[in-house]
Amino acid sequence: MPQTARWLKRYRPVPAPRLRLVCLPHGGGTASFFRSWADALPEEVEPAAVQYPGRQERLAESCIEAMDPLADCIAEALHPLVADDTPFALFGHSMGATVAYEVTRRLEAHGNAPHRLFVSGQATPFKERTGPQLHQEDDATLLAGVRAYGGAYETLVDDPDLLEVVLPSLRADVRLMETYRPTTTAPLTTPVTAYVGDADPGVTADDVAAWRETTSGDFTLRTFEGGHFFLTTHRDALLADIMRSVTTGSPSSVGGGG
Repeated sequence: MPQTARWLKRYRPVPAPRLRLVCLPHGGGTASFFRSWADALPEEVEPAAVQYPGRQERLAESCIEAMDPLADCIAEALHPLVADDTPFALFGHSMGATVAYEVTRRLEAHGNAPHRLFVSGQATPFKERTGPQLHQEDDATLLAGVRAYGGAYETLVDDPDLLEVVLPSLRADVRLMETYRPTTTAPLTTPVTAYVGDADPGVTADDVAAWRETTSGDFTLRTFEGGHFFLTTHRDALLADIMRSVTTGSPSSVGGGG
């Protein structure tokens, strides 16, 4: 299978898109988390979602447990989509936000900067990491830690059959994030928009506002009502804000948040 096809799920290919929106899922998540976005985005926008190895149709592949090789592979897989001058943007939620940041850094280095980087539900890569190393704990402790985030994680933990399949990739992703340290503090040139739920148990608005320091370009912070997975309950408002941002360069006020 070609590299791009292995890594990217293109749920609704568009022959000549006005924009490509590439989405990166949370830890333990899959490309299908963004499947419904294909039906909600404008017809001229082509959505794509990254499929990390070790899950769904890539279940037989080993998970990648370190940031650099993961970001390298995704950047390489994106090359055919970003080399044709079609504007594109990256959206990453939770772990996906940090991965998207590292992918953006690689794309910039090769002269293929995104139109904008959207990050959601995640602190800046430079926030000091404290607390227990969940990837080193037993299954019960690991699952209790992620269940606190609610949403998709709560559903996962409560489904024993699904959990048996997903637990290895979840542990690998937690390890990736807990061992990750950025290798440079040089800012991106890509503009950044950051989103956060006002009741997110894992990050605060101040944590997410610190993404301002990761770019020399424009920065916008938006807050929605809800927890870590606010983007499921406020999907349409979030997508509308993303489209305003890539169309006008700056998001407007968001319903459901300040």
